[in-house]
Amino acid sequence: MPKDVIIALDFSSRIETIDFLDLFRPTGAKPFVKIGMELFYAEGPAIVRAIKARDYKIFLDLKLHDIPNTVKKAMAALCGLGADMCNVHTAGTAEMMRAALSGVTRSDGTRPLVIGVTQLTSTSEARMQSELLIGASMPETVLHYAKNAASAGLDGVVCSPHEAAQVKSVCSAGFVTVTPGIRLAGDAVGDQVRVTTPALARETGTDYIVVGRSITAAADPVAAYQRCVLDFIG
Repeated sequence: MPKDVIIALDFSSRIETIDFLDLFRPTGAKPFVKIGMELFYAEGPAIVRAIKARDYKIFLDLKLHDIPNTVKKAMAALCGLGADMCNVHTAGTAEMMRAALSGVTRSDGTRPLVIGVTQLTSTSEARMQSELLIGASMPETVLHYAKNAASAGLDGVVCSPHEAAQVKSVCSAGFVTVTPGIRLAGDAVGDQVRVTTPALARETGTDYIVVGRSITAAADPVAAYQRCVLDFIG
């Protein structure tokens, strides 16, 4: 599977988003982009269609987590938007993950990649144990959730760079890992806890890195993106 850098479009309006994407027009590049809750809730399904119409690959990051039937119907509704990747929370159980796959699969058998969120990169092990009452270590928890996702038929998981290599070792080399919490060296970590740089993420063997503020808030976003690509892909 080819590696890629996914830019998190953490904007609150269509205008901001399109203005940002237009910065890349002179280069001819069309980066893989992530549409998360902020942008989707502000602009709705139309923003997904608009960006897909420009021929961008899209990771629709809505982290569905509900009863299986609700997730199945929600995924069916999202399926027509043309996203290349979407996700659910693995904490919703294997039954919910299987329902998600059922809902997102088209009549011809095709579907986007479906991945499961293990533990958010803003969550530390101490908080996971004290607030979520999960007694296992962070690596043990992430690996257990990843194995559940694999057994349910998901294509991969979202995990921190620190667990990516282990996930592949217990699932398979072809099991997709998507790793957020990526910052360029010297950038502020913000609300993230389990972070690393694109260069270090490359060493883990992960398939995709998700980069937000290190690109979108950079003085020169295009140059920051190109640096991420060079550091991660070479």
